[in-house]
Amino acid sequence: MLKKPSKYQTTIVLENKSLAEIKRLEEDAKQERNWKRWGPYLSERQWATVREDYSFNGDCWEYFPHDHARSRAYRWGEDGLLGITDHECRLCFGLALWNEKDPILKERLFGLTGPEGNHGEDVKECYYYLDSTPTHSYMKALYKYPQNEYPYSWLVDENRRRSPQDPEFELCDTGVFNKSRYWDICAEYAKNTPDDILIRITVTNRGPDTARLHVLPTLWFRNTWIWGCNHEGCTKKASIIQKTHDTVECRHETLGKFSFAVDVGPENETPELLFTENETNNEHLYGVDNFATFTKDAFHRYIIHGEKDAVNPKKKGTKVAPHYLLVVPPGEERVLQCRLMAEGYVVTEPFAEQNFGAVIQKRLEEANKFYQVAIPSKLTPEESKVSRQSYAGLLWSKQFYQYIIEDWLTGDPEMICPPTDRFNGRNSEAEWRQLFNRDVISMPDKWENPWYATWDLAFHMIPMSVIDPQFAKEQLMLFLQETYMAPNGQMPACEFALGDVNPPLHALACLLVYEMTGRHGARDDNFLKTCFQKLLINFTWWVNRKDPSGKNVFSGGFLGLDNIGIFDRSQNSPFNEVLLQADGTAWMAFYCILMLKIALILAEKDVTYQELASKFFEHFTQISDAINEMSSGLGLWDEQDGFYYDHLSAGTSSEALRVRSMVGLVPLMACLVLDNEYIKTLPVFKKRVEWFMKNRKDLASQVSFMNTGGESDFNYLLAIPTKDQLIRVLSRMLDEEEFLSPYGIRSLSKFHEKHPYTKEVNGQVYSVHYVPGESDTPIFGGNSNWRGPIWVCMNYLLIGGLELYDHFYGDKLTIECPTRSGNHMRLRDVALELSRRVVSLFLPDENGRRPCHGDDERYATDPHWSDLVLFYEYFHPETGRGCGAR
Repeated sequence: MLKKPSKYQTTIVLENKSLAEIKRLEEDAKQERNWKRWGPYLSERQWATVREDYSFNGDCWEYFPHDHARSRAYRWGEDGLLGITDHECRLCFGLALWNEKDPILKERLFGLTGPEGNHGEDVKECYYYLDSTPTHSYMKALYKYPQNEYPYSWLVDENRRRSPQDPEFELCDTGVFNKSRYWDICAEYAKNTPDDILIRITVTNRGPDTARLHVLPTLWFRNTWIWGCNHEGCTKKASIIQKTHDTVECRHETLGKFSFAVDVGPENETPELLFTENETNNEHLYGVDNFATFTKDAFHRYIIHGEKDAVNPKKKGTKVAPHYLLVVPPGEERVLQCRLMAEGYVVTEPFAEQNFGAVIQKRLEEANKFYQVAIPSKLTPEESKVSRQSYAGLLWSKQFYQYIIEDWLTGDPEMICPPTDRFNGRNSEAEWRQLFNRDVISMPDKWENPWYATWDLAFHMIPMSVIDPQFAKEQLMLFLQETYMAPNGQMPACEFALGDVNPPLHALACLLVYEMTGRHGARDDNFLKTCFQKLLINFTWWVNRKDPSGKNVFSGGFLGLDNIGIFDRSQNSPFNEVLLQADGTAWMAFYCILMLKIALILAEKDVTYQELASKFFEHFTQISDAINEMSSGLGLWDEQDGFYYDHLSAGTSSEALRVRSMVGLVPLMACLVLDNEYIKTLPVFKKRVEWFMKNRKDLASQVSFMNTGGESDFNYLLAIPTKDQLIRVLSRMLDEEEFLSPYGIRSLSKFHEKHPYTKEVNGQVYSVHYVPGESDTPIFGGNSNWRGPIWVCMNYLLIGGLELYDHFYGDKLTIECPTRSGNHMRLRDVALELSRRVVSLFLPDENGRRPCHGDDERYATDPHWSDLVLFYEYFHPETGRGCGAR
């Protein structure tokens, strides 16, 4: 649409057809070879999720705790340690470990549930996603396992004792990693063919003494045979049977036949193969008879308690593991090898160097070549390292996700019916009865958030489109399908509350993925058309359901910003007034802008879209007029403070909630420049705009224009703030005593550190104060915080907006950055400065310290920790320390 690239445009990198990974992506997209059939789709946590909750009161944390996970078959998915599975989660692989001191076999990551953590759910492990290609032809991840007893009880008790005002008590705080008494467990996966997967496990003793470790690389089938459900595509029980001393055969009705081979151990001894069933140990959990003789927790009982009869002596079942006992001197490593091969791909010498080591090395080299192209060459080596590890995190966070509401509510034919209370509980609303999710989906993370969040996914797909455009498009279209979107047009938020309202960012992702996955003239127009038609339905839902006054001032509710307000915005106001949201209204203006731009792109080839573009042009001016109080009388602009605020409305009057927060910055994001030369190519739209500017003077004031030559040659800026309003808001946003931190824009002004906002009603005081780290309020569980921290996603949108404003104003608009510094910048340079600050979160300073790692010296001084980067949910604005999920 513009002569210059879109504000979010990036370099197209997937045009080097000679790269092996690009060829694999093309083969997969054309369905010639199913390279993505296997991947890191195994969740890090299935226990304590909503899907597994069949309680009467919806308490998923208590109904299926961590202590049950080793003994109880899951209903809707599986979890494992550094594991993989196929795209329908039928056959799973993961690691099991025992240091001869723990009370349980380490088969999955441990963490605290919502009630246990002083800031909500929180994983208490040290694990890192190090590498992955888009087809998962090569993958690498690391887990740090203590050599002394893992402090399960201590972590629970100490965090439960601490208040929300206290810091979290982390695994490193217990001292279990002191003197490097831990194991580095590195799992690598490489695909020889789509159904021939090589597995290499490297175990390194980082401690000062020789130590022993039990390693069980475990293969199992997800239990789909006991429920009586009809959506799994199979009715027969799967089987795993030993065929030779080092090989088992796996059979599944829809997956087919696979061979799993295990190599000899470091002492050239063939490990013992242990077998059991993936079935619940009812006797242990509930004191009733088991349905199966051999149960899911057999390996735990066999290894730790010495129960030799826990495993099946007939060498068959639905779960198998070779048992390796390693004795490793300090500083040395041991390598274990396994291989999973589909029928037809079985090789006679699976672990011969030319068949194994050479293949892994080749896939690693191909991954290196891929990222040499995908990551911009202008980056420094350290920046490139961070970029590559961030892509690894993005790719490893894919997960098989299954949630079928009707079956979940009513129960399974061969199981006891769930409590009838469920029909009045979570996700029981009629509009979600059609929800049928059974796909590999990009997750926020696979432990604290092992379920999708729609606006998180929209953000994920923007960088995903750089390395895997096909997956990015498929994910975005998935959430516009009738099995996800409600009949009324709402998109599901997350499994804890499908009806929560997330910011409407799907249109942004669809547009950017379209622009970033092909050069102009060779882009996927069908993708954009399909998305646009479904987005029209969603846009209409927003207009009909979230504009209580009918005057284009919106009340979206939760909007993903969790606890940013003085009360839970998803619920009715405790003040008996209607909440009018500056961010909700601005998000809808943003939605209009995006739909306008998509319509104009489609109008280049189909004139009928020009009329739709006109509709969104006019709708934007109406919303902009309303939020600025030009005609509605319910505006959200505060002339006194020069800022946008939420308001409480009591009909004809409203009261500003004077909280200087990200809510008041969202209006800056809704902007678009229309080049005059471009508008001339769309005569129907051009005529409509000119008529509008001439005949709707009441709304035309919402459109800025700049003469570009002739008498009627103008570039137009569609934006909520006028130039003067923009300057006033930016003076606060770029003030280091308010929003501007060393690491980006705070979500709440630091002004509220000394001046909390309070409101008293009927003797109860509601307040918002600056909280730079973890949340100190129980709103939304305390595991997310918008009362001060840096949120990278919102900084990204603000930076993009500044670049567009600069495209319109150019050097005619400069501003002090930081405020009162005397240093005046064009807005494009402000955007660069904000980018520099945000990126500095992950880069080491002169002392080797990455701000995201806080005060943990290991990450700065220990070579076995220093290159491990964690990408957190949000960041402390004063120190840069990462907080929340990672």
